[in-house]
Amino acid sequence: MVKKERKLSEQIYSNLDYKFKNKKLLIKSLTHSSYSNENKKYNIGNNERLEFLGDSILSLIVSKFIFTQYTEYPEGELTKLRAKVVCEEILSKAARKLDIGNHLFLGKGEEQTGGRERKSILADTFEAIIAAIYLDGGFACAQKFVLSNLKVYIELAVKGKIVLDYKSHLQEYYQSKEELYKIKYIVEKEEGPDHSKVFYVSAYVNKEIIGRGIGKSKKIAEQSAAKNALNKIGELNG
Repeated sequence: MVKKERKLSEQIYSNLDYKFKNKKLLIKSLTHSSYSNENKKYNIGNNERLEFLGDSILSLIVSKFIFTQYTEYPEGELTKLRAKVVCEEILSKAARKLDIGNHLFLGKGEEQTGGRERKSILADTFEAIIAAIYLDGGFACAQKFVLSNLKVYIELAVKGKIVLDYKSHLQEYYQSKEELYKIKYIVEKEEGPDHSKVFYVSAYVNKEIIGRGIGKSKKIAEQSAAKNALNKIGELNG
């Protein structure tokens, strides 16, 4: 276990751009509960409590930044802006850019079911790392980490390039046009057994296919197709 911890620390420091004084805080922030549950002699614990603290610190840092930077925004717009950034989708993207998934301590079950790529685990770990940096180096260090990784998404959200409901956004895009457009989603095919189906959906405007998507439910596949369409017309950041 000691060798694994030492190797982990050397790799992750440069990714996070922060040097921990207390190495165990970093290890703890990267430890999923499935790992600590399977390894009873593992005395570092897991990152659930750190996630709790990190969530609040993250909200404060982002709230302070947008409050200061966007002075013309009323309270309601600030709330919407923060919600677009402080969400599982964006936090998991930020975590992937830092290669956090490859440094997680996961139980065998989570490992086998794709836990290193699961959005919820990556987002939670990102919050836990924020708390670990805060406890190790203080608020200024945590703030630097958060803004260096999330400022780009705040700017994209301000420009309307971050969307959580792709179907609604696509509908609004075409409703703004002078011509009459009708959007519909068609399931082109289904694969797999009933308990684990995969749906392939195409998004149509009038009779033209504008996007394609796949998902484990029709709703997810439709959102995927709408996102694909929005990317093609330049309404998203990719």
